[in-house]
Amino acid sequence: MKNNICKLILACGLGLASFSSCSKYLDVDPKNKIPGDVVLTDPNGVKAFLANLYFQAPIEDHVYFPREGFNARGNTGFLSLAQYGMEAIHSEWPNWNEYRNDWWEKGYRLNRSINILLETIPALAIAQSEKDLLMGEAYFLRAYTYFGLAKYYGGVPIIDKNQEYSTDFESLKVPRNTEKETWDFVLASCDEAIAKLPDNHGSTDVSKRRATKWAAYALKSRAALHAASLAKYGPQAPLSGEAVTQKLVGLEPSEANRYYRICIEASQKLMESNILALHKATPANRSEAIKAYQELFYNPASAYEEVIFLKGYSQVGNNISHDLDGWNGPNQTSEGFPHRGRTNPILELVDLYEDYDHPGEISPIATTAPGSGNNTTGYDPSVSYRHFDDPADIFAGRDARFFASVIYPNATWKGQQIVIQGGVVRPDGSLMDSRGSYTHEGVTYYTYGKQQPNQYSGFDGSADMTRTGFLMRKFLNEGGRYNTWLQSTTDYVDMRYAEVLLNYAEAVVESGIDENGSKAKATEALNAVRFRAGHSVAVPLNLANVLRERTVELAFENKGYWDLIRRRTFHTVFKNKVKQALIPLMDLRGSNPQYIFVRKNVPGAQVQNFPERDYYRPIPNVAGNGAVQNPQH
Repeated sequence: MKNNICKLILACGLGLASFSSCSKYLDVDPKNKIPGDVVLTDPNGVKAFLANLYFQAPIEDHVYFPREGFNARGNTGFLSLAQYGMEAIHSEWPNWNEYRNDWWEKGYRLNRSINILLETIPALAIAQSEKDLLMGEAYFLRAYTYFGLAKYYGGVPIIDKNQEYSTDFESLKVPRNTEKETWDFVLASCDEAIAKLPDNHGSTDVSKRRATKWAAYALKSRAALHAASLAKYGPQAPLSGEAVTQKLVGLEPSEANRYYRICIEASQKLMESNILALHKATPANRSEAIKAYQELFYNPASAYEEVIFLKGYSQVGNNISHDLDGWNGPNQTSEGFPHRGRTNPILELVDLYEDYDHPGEISPIATTAPGSGNNTTGYDPSVSYRHFDDPADIFAGRDARFFASVIYPNATWKGQQIVIQGGVVRPDGSLMDSRGSYTHEGVTYYTYGKQQPNQYSGFDGSADMTRTGFLMRKFLNEGGRYNTWLQSTTDYVDMRYAEVLLNYAEAVVESGIDENGSKAKATEALNAVRFRAGHSVAVPLNLANVLRERTVELAFENKGYWDLIRRRTFHTVFKNKVKQALIPLMDLRGSNPQYIFVRKNVPGAQVQNFPERDYYRPIPNVAGNGAVQNPQH
C-alpha cells in the first residue's frame, strides 16, 4: 500500500485529475461516513483518498488567488497575495483587494475527511508501521487545515472527531474555541504528526511531496511564530466586541514568549537534523549566487537539500499544471498566451535589496545627483538627475536576489533585452509621456522605447505592460514556451530551510531568549542566508536586519502578506498608501541621449487603507451555524 501511495504522489504531483476515475472513493455519504472496508482497505482507495486530502490543503501556491480561493485555474487574473501586500501591484487591476472568503466551509469539509481517515485507520488490515504513516500524514494535514482557519478567523470550533449525521441540527453546532486554544491545537497536531511521521519516504522526490517529520517541524515553526507575533503585537490593533470579550480573537501578550520558544525549539530541530542545508550556500561569485537562487524556484528538484515540503505539478493541460509563466512573462516574449506581465514588483521592495558596498544598510535606488534628494513626485526639469547609458546600470551592485527575482529595464529574458521606458524628455526639458514619437538629430525616439507594442513591455497603460518599471522573474522558467493555458509544471516550494533560519532568528530577537547560545546561532542563521546571496560581510542580529532579510529572501512566496498581518503592521503601512514606481525616461537634453529615472506613484494606483477589522475575516453564515461573528463584521 505504501508503494502505491508513493507512486501516485510521485507521478501525479498530488493532482485531483489523476484520480478522477476513483471518484467513487471520494464521495462522502452525507448520512454517515465512508465505510472503511469500501475505501481504506483497498490500496487504490487509500491513495486516492489521501492524495485528495493533500490537494485540498490550504497551500497558498501557484494556483491560490485571494479573490478566487485555492486551486483556482483558468482566467483568474493572477491576483496574488504579493500584489495585496508590499511586494507588487497588478498590471491590470492596481487597486483590487477583494477576497473570496471560503476557507471556513472548505476547511471544515477537509477536516471531516481527515477525521474519517483517522477513525478508520486503526481497523485497517495493514502493518502498524503503515498505520502510523497514514496517521502521521493525517495529523499533519489537520495541523495545516487549522493553521489556515486560525490565521483567517482566529478562534474556531475544534472538531477532532467525525460528527454523525443527525436531523437535530442544533446538536451539530459547535461553538468557537478561543484563539489560544485553536493555536495550541495546531501545534499539538504538529506534535502528533512528528511522533508518527518518518524522516523520509525512501525516494527523495516523494519525501518532498509528502509530509515528513521535518515538514511537520517546519509547519510548527511557522505556526508558532505567527501565534507569537499575534500575542506580542495584537495590542497595536485593538478590537472590541463579543468575540474579543470571549477571547475568540486575540492572544494575551504574556503568551508571546511561550510561542516564540516553541518556534525556536522546532526550528532548532531542523537546524540540527544534518539533512537540510541552503542550496549552494557558498557561491563562488555573485553570478553563481544569482543562478543558484533562481534555480531554487524554477527547478526545485535541483535544490532538494533546501526544500522541505512542496506541492508538485507534473502534467500539462489539467489540474496538475498551472499558468504562472503565461500570466507573468514580459509582453515582448509572449509566445501566444493571451495575458502577460501581471505581477509588477513595486519600488518599495526594490529599495530593500542591499548594495554590496553598504552591507546591512537600506540603500534606496539613487535617481538624483548627490545633494539633490530623491524626488518622489515624478519628473521635474529643475532636478539634477543621474544619467545612464544603459538603464540596467542603475542597479549595479545590488543583492543577487534582486537580479534573480525581478526583471528590470534592459534585463535579458529569453534572449531579448526587455524594453521598459515611460517617456522622453525633449531638448527643451518638456516631457512626452503619452504615446508618441520625437525626432532629434535624425533619430526618432518613442515614448515607450519602441514603436510597436510587441517590442516593449511597459507603461503604455495596457494590461500586459508593467506599470512599476519591473516584472517578476522569480519562479519563471526562461527555457519554457507558453502559448496556451495550463502549460506550466513548476513545483511550488511551500517550506524551505531559509524560512526556518529566518523564523529562528526572528523568534530569538523578539523573545530575547538566549539559551544554549541561541543568539549566536541566530546571528549565524541570519548571515548564512545573506552569504548564500553573495554577501561577505556579516551583519548584527537585530530586528531591522531580520525583517529586511525576510522580505527580500521570501519575496513573492506569499509570506510577506502574512508578515504584515501577524505583526499587526498592515494598518500602519497601508495608511493612505500609494505604491511607488521607478520610471525610466530617455533624456535628450545633453550632448548624448541618456536615461534618467524618476520615482512616482504607480500610474493608476489609488490611495489604499487597511481597516483593522480585516485582521480577521468574517465568519460566514453565522445565522445558520450560530458562531459569534468577528469584530466589526
